[in-house]
Amino acid sequence: MDIINDFAPYVGLAVILYAIRQTSKVSNRYIPIVAVVLGVLYSFWESGVSPHTTLIGLKYALLGIGTVAGVKYFIESSAKK
Repeated sequence: MDIINDFAPYVGLAVILYAIRQTSKVSNRYIPIVAVVLGVLYSFWESGVSPHTTLIGLKYALLGIGTVAGVKYFIESSAKK
């Protein structure tokens, strides 16, 4: 059950970032900044403010950015075939 609790914020952030990417209101250049802000804010909300929770928030942000990029490249490569 602990794996699900650790995995859920990452998936939620990835979905939110993908939805933001699909809109044209935020430039794609700012998505990593949005990811870092959302990841750190969620981590602070979940566990309080400390250096350790900052690192956890950055981990969520990096995993979310990587997932969005992976989905983007997968969809683009499938469309080219």
